[in-house]
Amino acid sequence: MRRRFIRKVSSSIIKELDVFPKVPDVCVQTSISGGTVSLLAFTLIAILAIGELSYFQNSWIKYNYQVDTTISSKLQVNIDITVAMKCDYIGADMIDQTEARVGESGNLQYEPTYFELSAKEKAWQRMMQNIQRQLNKEHNLLEFLIKSSFNGTTATKSPRVVDSTDPPNACRIHGSMKLNKVAGNFHILAGKSYHHPFGHAHVPTTKDPKVYNFSHRIDHLSFGPPSPGLIHPLDGSEKITETNMYMFQYFLVVVATEINTYKFSTNTHQYSVTEKEKKLTGMRKKHEIPGILLKYDISSLKILISEEGMPTSQFLIRLCGIVGGIFSTAGLLHDVCGFIINLLCCHCKPREQLQRQG
Repeated sequence: MRRRFIRKVSSSIIKELDVFPKVPDVCVQTSISGGTVSLLAFTLIAILAIGELSYFQNSWIKYNYQVDTTISSKLQVNIDITVAMKCDYIGADMIDQTEARVGESGNLQYEPTYFELSAKEKAWQRMMQNIQRQLNKEHNLLEFLIKSSFNGTTATKSPRVVDSTDPPNACRIHGSMKLNKVAGNFHILAGKSYHHPFGHAHVPTTKDPKVYNFSHRIDHLSFGPPSPGLIHPLDGSEKITETNMYMFQYFLVVVATEINTYKFSTNTHQYSVTEKEKKLTGMRKKHEIPGILLKYDISSLKILISEEGMPTSQFLIRLCGIVGGIFSTAGLLHDVCGFIINLLCCHCKPREQLQRQG
């Protein structure tokens, strides 16, 4: 008995709290105008709901900046450069602002190779150059690559397969180095380098300038730990010169970058580059040596790249606003239309009565 009484009391209390009173069906009157407004309202709700759902499923890339507070004093540099002259005639080394003497090449390797590319390598190079051109024109392409997690398919180079009986005519310099996290330069010059108390110098192994040819191809140049699939500004670039005495200069600004997306997270370094070329006069008084010079500077800023989307709570709130707003607007529109129709009917009835009496 006590349980039944509790159930009756609780059900009656809940009914009293109902703020949506039900109207009997005999009191409901339908009309063509009401049905038309309802159909338009449901159609508009469906269209806006679909658009809101597509926007909820989409995401965007957000960029923030902060001071780089990392205390690491070393920065890894990854290099893969092919120069169109033999390895015996060139030398690669590095010097920075903290050391008076030249830095060791570290794990850099000199590999005799061929400057000409195979068909697959040419296709890979054209693809990389097309991507670089599109990145310069369309910023949205970079956001697409970031959200696609840099799966590595665009930056994978096919291995070299050369069928030639001729001796190698180029030198591939590749590997990684640990540098101090300060400004410095990496250069590939004519002649091997040697140390002396006041710095360093490059001593040419030949006096014949005809052997110099610093046409080169940069297959890869990056800073920080290797990130497969990440495309850098100089990847796939190529410079050709027909002059023996020629200097190529690249000025780089390196910025620490942290990437956090829904698919992956990584800490790397990006860089911007400015290029300059110079034809040397060959005068001994100016001590001009042909070669490739990469000057880099480390930025004090850090870029934070994150992928963001609409929260689920915000999506539900916007969806409820769409449904409630359209229903309220549709009801108000229907009432206004009904009032105007009734007003017009009231004006028309006396005129009809006067015409009948006449």
